[in-house]
Amino acid sequence: MITAFILAALVAIICIVASKVSQRFGVSALLIFIFIGMAFGSEGIVGLNFSDYQLTELLCTIGLIVIMFYGGFGTSWKYAKKYATQAGILSSLGTIFTALLVTVAAHFLLGFEFAESFLLGAVISSTDAASVFSILRSHKLNLKDGLAPLLEVESGSNDPFAYMLMIIGITLLSAQVQASQVAGLVASQIIFGVLFGVLVALVTMFLFKHINFGSNGLDSIFILAVAFLAYALPSVVNGNGFLSVYIAGIIIGNSPIANKIELVHFFDGLTQLAQILIFFLFGLLVFPSRLPYTFIPALITFLVMTFIARPLIMTVLLKPFKRNFKEIAFVSAAGLRGAASLVFAVTAISTLSQEGSPISFDLYHTVFWIVLFSIALQGSIIPYAAKFLKLVDDSESVMKTFNDYQEETDFNLIEMEVEEDGPYAGKYLKDVRLPGGALAVVIKRGDTSVIPQGSTLLKAGDTLVLNAQIKLTSAESIELKELELVNKHPWINHTISDLDLLPHALIVYVKRNDETFIPDGNTRLYNGDTLVLSGEIPQNPQSALR
Repeated sequence: MITAFILAALVAIICIVASKVSQRFGVSALLIFIFIGMAFGSEGIVGLNFSDYQLTELLCTIGLIVIMFYGGFGTSWKYAKKYATQAGILSSLGTIFTALLVTVAAHFLLGFEFAESFLLGAVISSTDAASVFSILRSHKLNLKDGLAPLLEVESGSNDPFAYMLMIIGITLLSAQVQASQVAGLVASQIIFGVLFGVLVALVTMFLFKHINFGSNGLDSIFILAVAFLAYALPSVVNGNGFLSVYIAGIIIGNSPIANKIELVHFFDGLTQLAQILIFFLFGLLVFPSRLPYTFIPALITFLVMTFIARPLIMTVLLKPFKRNFKEIAFVSAAGLRGAASLVFAVTAISTLSQEGSPISFDLYHTVFWIVLFSIALQGSIIPYAAKFLKLVDDSESVMKTFNDYQEETDFNLIEMEVEEDGPYAGKYLKDVRLPGGALAVVIKRGDTSVIPQGSTLLKAGDTLVLNAQIKLTSAESIELKELELVNKHPWINHTISDLDLLPHALIVYVKRNDETFIPDGNTRLYNGDTLVLSGEIPQNPQSALR
């Protein structure tokens, strides 16, 4: 047992360190986890004899419950609800059509039996939320026209549909069934999945209102228990546990509960741990000697799914919403396969082997190759595809689509004198630590104003005008003016860098709808924006354009 503890700790440490190192070289951490698992596996360097699909299914299901719950809990419904209809259609019809097209390809191109072809299509039909958004967050890419929340909700909610299809595939392979039985299975999966997800969430919110958990971490344990309960209850009556978990996560995560940011961060860390566990186990299950035999079937399936099935389906489903072909192309490219596909493959193998209905082809290593292709190829091109297609929105942060995003709505301007014997005089601005995480917006030096940069040398007698998120004091002598961009104002659709403002003038922050943020040179201005400026506003705005 001690050896097992030491081994588990070493694996976790190696995976975490390797993931941090991999970020410098642009390599997906998920690939690193898989390769480390392969190194520890039966045919790897360490040589652990491991091929227990049932244990893997149990551990990976636990991890996937955490990932699914966090997918809902971390989603900001405020920004996602506008695109919920589109995402719902993609996650339901998109998943079903993907499975059907892969079924046709596997049956006619690879010669698999129809039921086995359907099972293969089912287990790889959903996209991976964690993979897509780890890429967007790590590259700090926000996407135009709501593509970020669209992809987030689609990839977070299509796993339950893929799971439902997998159950149907297992049923088709394990027994003779009639269409009415399949229809009843689908109905119970959806009805009980939604019902228990909503009920668990409502009961949870009731308890949160009447119980003070304090700040000792009990609320995190409570929510984690709720997530497992949301999965287990519908499963007892043949409902879709993953659908229930996701719905409960959305409702709870978007309700007014205490310590929400801390809970998001708790599940963020737990989700990363779950990913390490899942992908390490997947690597551990791999027998490299079997990979050559499944390479060609997996490659054909991946190519059909990636370059035919998903683009075709996305075009058919998104065109009615007036999405252009650039947006459709990016959504198609962002359909990464990940943890759920491998978990469902393991579940199918484990279930069918217990029922005495083995699969005639190597499902696990086939799906393993497909996930490997998806993470390595699709995952690497997503940031470049977003930029190439000009779909990156530099004016906003991708973080706003998550519940740990904290809007900067209250800005407090303060003045701070640079004293001759103080800690700032004679230092460059980049080398000083300002109080309260404040930002320097202007430096008053005698009768002039200096636009602060990192290379600005602070001098005794300077007055720093700071933008602070905490109230320290007020800068009453700083006169701010508001300029609303309406009625075809010439600055609309231009970036800050396009403006040639009057000397000593500065755009301190921008108000946009219910959000307030500090702009930079890449910030694009839109109709309805309100600019808060220090200094004089140009009398002729057209002349201020470069």
